[in-house]
Amino acid sequence: MQERVLKISACFCIILAIIAGVAFFYLPKFHGISLEFGVEEFKELLLAGGERVGLSAINTDETKINFPQQLRLELPEDCDAKEVEVKQNYLTRTVELIIPTEKPEFLRGTPLVGSSRNISDVMTDYAGKEAVIDIVLDKVLEADKTCSGKYLYLDFTSPHEIYDKIVVIDAGHGGGMPGATQQGIYEKDIDLNIVKELKKILEKNGKIGVYYTRLDDSNPSLAQRVELANRAEADLFISIHNNSMTGAKHAKIQGTQVMYDEEKEDRESKDFAEICLEEVSAACGSEKKGLVKGNNIFIIRDSKVPVALIEVGFMTNSQELEKLNSKEYQKKVAKGIYYAILRAFDEGY
Repeated sequence: MQERVLKISACFCIILAIIAGVAFFYLPKFHGISLEFGVEEFKELLLAGGERVGLSAINTDETKINFPQQLRLELPEDCDAKEVEVKQNYLTRTVELIIPTEKPEFLRGTPLVGSSRNISDVMTDYAGKEAVIDIVLDKVLEADKTCSGKYLYLDFTSPHEIYDKIVVIDAGHGGGMPGATQQGIYEKDIDLNIVKELKKILEKNGKIGVYYTRLDDSNPSLAQRVELANRAEADLFISIHNNSMTGAKHAKIQGTQVMYDEEKEDRESKDFAEICLEEVSAACGSEKKGLVKGNNIFIIRDSKVPVALIEVGFMTNSQELEKLNSKEYQKKVAKGIYYAILRAFDEGY
């Protein structure tokens, strides 16, 4: 019996040794590909039509680069570089190249050449006489297209190289998540209308770069909202909401509250929240209801930048609801938020 156990143990050890040897042979290669994709500056990304192109598709041979831009794409003969459309989705950090062509095979035979430093994924597809290349970035960058002959070039620039300051504005709720609902009025619509008024004001200030989590009736995930602020390396993150209370006895409660992250070691979130409370209340004449601890709120807790979640007013107060739903009042709130942004920057944010 003991001899049989020893034989089984010996066989098991041999099998383990073989597995370990195989893993040792292949594992460094896999690691090298992923490491070089993240670190090496110039690599060749092989595109595969209709497929996701990730780390395993990277050609690790050095590519000779003779152009200053980050990326270069040789276009099919039937396409002029000026006809290529470039779309950016800052929420998903995706740059979409839409290439009109009747030659889908070019996706399989043409390399996208250049720097892979900020590229985390590449996906391609072909439909309706258009080749589509989605370039997923690991941070928020501005893409700039230039053309020269049969080549299209892309430059990626950090927002902080373009603007003095960066702000991310979040309109709460959206889509199938309406938020508070009173008298047939949805919180998501009030939130969005305030953001749209704020956008009109901010567009006149060319020194502040602004990114929005939504400008329509969509509902980005909470992770997408806060990641936009983090990946843009924003200086400020503002989320706009409205309050509600249950029970008839709370129907008279009104005023503005601002939530902050009380768990942060520094006072940046709390001080910024105080600025927002003062400026918004002053601009629209609302009652100051004070600051509220908000570390239990996902987008507050996970924000790596100073964050304030503004509860503009109480929709369960019929008089305040009427104000909140009026364009004139929404403009006042937007001005208050704008003043809060300017004051925060004046105070060193």
